[in-house]
Amino acid sequence: MEPAVCVGISKADSMGQASQQTLGRYQLSQLDVLEAESIFIMREVAAEFERPVLLFSGGKDSIVMLRLAEKAFWPGPIPFPVMHVDTGHNFEEVIDFRDRRVAQAGVRLVVASVQAQIDAGKVSEPTGRWASRNRLQTSALLEAIEENGFDAAFGGARRDEEKARAKERVFSFRDEFGQWDPKNQRPELWNVYNTRINRDEHIRVFPISNWTELDVWEYVKRERLELPSIYYAHERSVFERDGILLADSPLIRRDETEVPFTETVRYRTVGDLTCTGAVKSTAVELDEIIAEIAATRITERGQTRADDRTSEAAMEDRKREGYF
Repeated sequence: MEPAVCVGISKADSMGQASQQTLGRYQLSQLDVLEAESIFIMREVAAEFERPVLLFSGGKDSIVMLRLAEKAFWPGPIPFPVMHVDTGHNFEEVIDFRDRRVAQAGVRLVVASVQAQIDAGKVSEPTGRWASRNRLQTSALLEAIEENGFDAAFGGARRDEEKARAKERVFSFRDEFGQWDPKNQRPELWNVYNTRINRDEHIRVFPISNWTELDVWEYVKRERLELPSIYYAHERSVFERDGILLADSPLIRRDETEVPFTETVRYRTVGDLTCTGAVKSTAVELDEIIAEIAATRITERGQTRADDRTSEAAMEDRKREGYF
């Protein structure tokens, strides 16, 4: 019987081969990459700023943001409050969800009220057929940031939503008046962010800037996130204005040609009900919604937000003033 032949393999060689085999099999998914980037951004803000806040409307993007914050600081608590800029003209389903989700997360809720601004005479209630409080959110937001001393505010804006948001940085500098100058932005090289600010200045931070609407919905599915019921198809009394289906509500003035009717709809985005439109849909399950989003070629704001149609640069004009 011939002796066994022993082939020598050093420990380093065997570890190297194992590493190559492991690396060959290991690959992050698109959602994993986006999640990791967002979590890194949130931790960077928590490390560099004294009083950050997360803007939370109860919409899908802010729901994803809150989930990312939970993951970023787990098992500890989220180290900053959340803030909702409340126009007073919200969908009831969204406000109910907002309060329930914030309580579940165990975070403090700051409400910046547009109604309080109107009552104090700081802003004027819009009038007329196209009246909406949406633009009045800017004043309430800036006052709340100043009163609470927030030096960084997380927002859920994404670059695929609208062209003004497409050119905004992840760390968006705001001057002492809370305003944004698109020609005076700081360079962002890879994942190196300039967090330096002076007194009364602040930074708006957009951790999901590189996500798409489809990414958001895929993440909602993967994380099994609860959403307000209006995101799913349901029957609602609506009327058509300028190609948008608006909710039939006493908060919106209709003329005699705008006759309400019942339609099966869902909402792609959540905002002030006076300017946020619905889309016809029968999608009641996440997979059905994802299929709809994958097939559409119109952004959610382009399809359903009346306030973005007031001018070619409507969003950029609002952002210059201090809007989200």
